[in-house]
Parts: sequence; C-alpha cells; structure tokens
Amino acid sequence: MSTQEALRQLVQDNEVILFMKGTRSAPQCGFSATVVGILDDFLDDYATVNVLADPDVRAGIKEFSSWPTIPQLYVRGEFVGGCDIVLEMNENGELEGALGVKRGEIEVPEIFVTPPALKALRDFAEGADPCVRLEIGPSWQYGLDFDDPRPRDVVVKGEGWTVLLAPSAARKVDGLTIDFVEGPEGSGFKLDNPNEPAKVKQLPAKELASWMEQGKPMVVFDVRTAHERATAAIPGTVHLTDRAQLEDVDRGATVVFTCHHGSRSHAAAQEALQLGFEQVYNLIGGIDAWSTQVDPSVPRY
Repeated sequence: MSTQEALRQLVQDNEVILFMKGTRSAPQCGFSATVVGILDDFLDDYATVNVLADPDVRAGIKEFSSWPTIPQLYVRGEFVGGCDIVLEMNENGELEGALGVKRGEIEVPEIFVTPPALKALRDFAEGADPCVRLEIGPSWQYGLDFDDPRPRDVVVKGEGWTVLLAPSAARKVDGLTIDFVEGPEGSGFKLDNPNEPAKVKQLPAKELASWMEQGKPMVVFDVRTAHERATAAIPGTVHLTDRAQLEDVDRGATVVFTCHHGSRSHAAAQEALQLGFEQVYNLIGGIDAWSTQVDPSVPRY
C-alpha cells in the first residue's frame, strides 16, 4: 500500500483525525498543541498521527491535502484545515457543527496544595486567600499567577485557596500537587503532575557507572560515529547506527544514550520517547564526562 493509499484509509476509518507534530499528550509544536487543546474541549476520544515519527507521512499528508503546514484536521473524511482555520471556527461557533458535538462536560480535577505552598501563596497575597491561575504549555511547562475568574474557567476550590484552569488544562491536572520547596539553589513552587508524559532523564556519569557495577538491566546506546568509537568508547555500549535497532527493544526497558558531550544523545533520546520508550536517559556530558569522572583511561578527544 502506498503512502497516499494509507493516508486515505486512515482518514476514512476515523471520524476525527489530527495529523500533528508529537502526540495528544505531548505535542511537539505550539500549533499542534493549540488544536489539541481546542479538540479536547469537545471530544474525549479522537485519532492522532505523529508526523515526526515518519518522514513519508509528514511529506505525504501535505500532498494528500494540498495544504503546506502541520497540523491538519480531518472530520468524517473531509479536510477541515490547519491551526488558523480551527481557531477561527472555534471562535465563530462553526466547529461545533463540523464536529457534530457540543463542548464536552469537564469534571473538576482533584488538586492538592501543600501547607508550605499555601503559606507562600498567602504571603504573596499579603494574607488573603489566594486565587491563582494554573496554565500548562505545549511542552508541559507551567505558569502560576494570581488572576480573576474568566468565562468557562474550571474552578478548583480547597481550604483557603482557589485554582483557576482553562478547560484544556483541567483535563491534564487530576491528582496534581502544588508544593513550595527551599534548597541550596533557592526556593520556588514545585508541581508534581502524574499525567505528564515520559521525559528524558539526565543521568550523571558516576550514576551510570554504579548501575553498570550493580548489573542493572539496561541498554546503553552510543550515537557517535564509528571513527569516534574507534578513538574512545565506554565498555558495554551498543553502537546505534540505525533507528531500526530500537524496534526490537522492549518499550519498558531502561535505555541510556551517550555521545561526545551529550547533545546528539539527547536528540536520540527524544526520538526514543516518540517511539514509546518510557525509561529514557541521557548521559550528562557524554563520554567526555565518563573520562573525567569515572575512567581516565578512556581517551579524551
């Protein structure tokens, strides 16, 4: 089946389908995040395709629709448009008709505010019970600021505090805890959200060495060139030369990526997340950090 035939089948088989960068839970661009936020106000379930996972699909969908940008929304087999058109239809009320649904009811999420966080908020509010707006960006970055309620806000009330949420944000925060912590690098609010998708975790060289000594089950991929590996290599690492090498690795396995200084390996780790891996680590400082912090016999270059 050609790419165009596969795309036609996808569009026909799904009532609502969004071709986007990233996934519904973790959009990889602001335009895709905007459309996801709008659709989430209407629909509990719809299909998405991550065009970043397949270059043929990314190029093919633009040809299929004769539309040059991503995201692209299709409803009942018909192309609706990109981000600007979806925004406009949402504002003028046409999107409800196109989707054939009214905005879904949103359950008020459960949010926890710790005593230190409540004290800090009250201090900032000069003793008043705080009313704060919690915002969530496309990369799960958070904004927390004092604000007044707006139409269509989802309001979460606790003992002596109020949190305001846009409908799209309210779907992402059930079980979230707002805390306030102090440490050697300063103090600030810390948000723990169990709904966040997996992220690349940064792994110090000494901790990787400890894992190896303990025999921790994992695969350590080296994304450098063959010439670089011939110059220096961490024992036990696997040379990653083709993305297909990841296909046979269990998605629940711990995978670590390393390169010279950590930049290329971080990009490879991000791709692993898009493939569905959950325990993904990047070696901080790459093999250079390994040479300086763990094993000086490994040459630096």
